[in-house]
Amino acid sequence: MATHMDPEEFRRHGHALVDWIADYWAGLPGRPVTPSEAPGAVAARLPAGPPERGDGLTGLLDDLNRVVLPGVTHWQHPGFFGYFPANTSGPSVLGDLASAGLGVQGMLWATSPAATEVEIVMLDWLADALDLPARFRSTSAGGGVIQDSASSATLVAVLAALHRASGGRWREAGVDRRYRVYASTQGHSSIEKAARIAGLGADGVHPVAVEPATLAMDPAALRAAIEADRAAGVLPAIVVATIGTTSTTAIDPLPAIGELCREYGIWLHVDAAYAGSAAVCPELRWSHAGLEYADSYCFDPHKWLLTGFDCDAFWVADRAELVAALTVLPEYLRNAASDSGAVVDYRDWQVPLGRRFRALKLWFVLRWYGVEGLRDHIRSGVGLAAEFADLVRADDRFEIVTPHPFSLVCFRLRDGSPSTGAADTDTDTDTDRVNAELLARVNATGRIYLTHTRVRDRYTLRLAVGAPATTRETVEDAWRRIRDTATDLLDGKAAA
Repeated sequence: MATHMDPEEFRRHGHALVDWIADYWAGLPGRPVTPSEAPGAVAARLPAGPPERGDGLTGLLDDLNRVVLPGVTHWQHPGFFGYFPANTSGPSVLGDLASAGLGVQGMLWATSPAATEVEIVMLDWLADALDLPARFRSTSAGGGVIQDSASSATLVAVLAALHRASGGRWREAGVDRRYRVYASTQGHSSIEKAARIAGLGADGVHPVAVEPATLAMDPAALRAAIEADRAAGVLPAIVVATIGTTSTTAIDPLPAIGELCREYGIWLHVDAAYAGSAAVCPELRWSHAGLEYADSYCFDPHKWLLTGFDCDAFWVADRAELVAALTVLPEYLRNAASDSGAVVDYRDWQVPLGRRFRALKLWFVLRWYGVEGLRDHIRSGVGLAAEFADLVRADDRFEIVTPHPFSLVCFRLRDGSPSTGAADTDTDTDTDRVNAELLARVNATGRIYLTHTRVRDRYTLRLAVGAPATTRETVEDAWRRIRDTATDLLDGKAAA
C-alpha cells in the first residue's frame, strides 16, 4: 500500500534536490547552452507507462541527469542571449518552494487571507520601486495583481475594455465584431490572440503603422485608423501600446497615444513585459513617460527581474471596471468576507478561478536584493549590451540595426547598402542567407545562443543580455565567436 512522504523523508529528499540544483547552477558554464537531442529522444528514455508501485524516488536524481538534462535548453546559462531573459534566482526558487509547501489555493481572500494580502502589498512595493502613477496603488481606486504572463494581462485588459466600450452589454449578449483593438505592427502576437479569444475574430486587431526610423507606433496613423473605423460603424475599444517591443525593444510614444485615447474615450493598455523592469532605475524611467494616461499596465518580473516564471505584474487604474467585466459568482463561492465588500478576491481579476501563492517568490526576491540590488542587475545588463554594441560598431562588416535603450542589441552583417534604404532584392536575399548561416554556425558551437528577427524585412540577429551569470568576459567571448565565425563564413563565400 502506498504511503505518504513523511516530514523526515521530505527533509532528506529536499536537501538532496537543493544540492542537485546548486550543483546544476555551478556547472552551467561548462554545459552547451542548447541540447542536440532529436525530437522524441527525451520521451524515449522514459518508461512506456507509470510504475505499478512507487519506488520511493530511488535513483531519481540520476534520472534527472540521464533523462532531463540532455534535453534542456539552459536559460540561466551565462551564454544564453536568445529571446529575452527568463531570470530566476535562489530567493525566487526558495519562495516557490515555500508556496508549493503551503499548497494554498488563493482564489478568494477567505481561502487564504495571507495569499491575497501579501500579493496586494508586493504589487504596491513594485509600483513604488518603478515609480508608477499613484492611480495604480491599492490605496487608490486601482491596484495590482499577479497574472501568469503578459499574454494573460493583455487578454484581461481587452475584456475590461470591451466591458467599458459596450456599457457592460457584452456580458449579456456576447461580443459582436463591431469593436476594435489597436496595436502597432510591432506589437506582440498575444494581442491578436486576445482579440480572437474575446470573440472579435481574426480581424479584431487594426494594425497601426510605425515610424520607419524608430519602429514605434505613429500617432497620426493611429488617429487615421480610429477615424476610419468610426466612420465604418466600428467602435474603438482598446489601444495596446508597447514599451520595449519583442522584436527590437521599440518604445511607443505614450504621451501622444494617451492624449488620443483620452480624446476618444478608449482604454489604453501598456505592455512593458520585458522593458518594464528597467524602470527600477531612475535614469531609465524616461521610457515610461506618459504612463499616467494608462488604464492598465503590465511587466514581467520573470523576464529581467530575477523572479522565476510565471510572474506578470498587472495594474489597473480602476479595479471596479475589471471586476465588473470578469466576476461570476456561484453560490458555492459566497462567503461573509466577500459579501462585506471589505476584501479583494483575486479570482475576479483574472480568467482562471484558481491561483497559487505567486507573491511569495516576489517577496523573497525583493527582500534578498532590495531595490538597489535590482538596479545593479538591470544596469549590468544595459552596460554589457552597450559594450557589445560598441564592439559591433568597431567592425565595419557589421551594422547596428535599431537603437538599443535596454539590454537587447539587434545587428547584422552588412550588404553594402544602408539598412533603411532601397537595395537590390537579390543582394538582400543573399545577405539574409549569410546572416542566417552566421546565426546557425554560432549557435552550433553550443557556447552561446542567439535568436533572430526581421527588421524592415531584413534578417537580423538579436543578442539579449540578462542572465545573472553573464559577465563582461562572457559578452566579449560571444563577440569573438560571432566575429571569427563571420570571417570564416565570408572567406568561404569569397573563395566559392
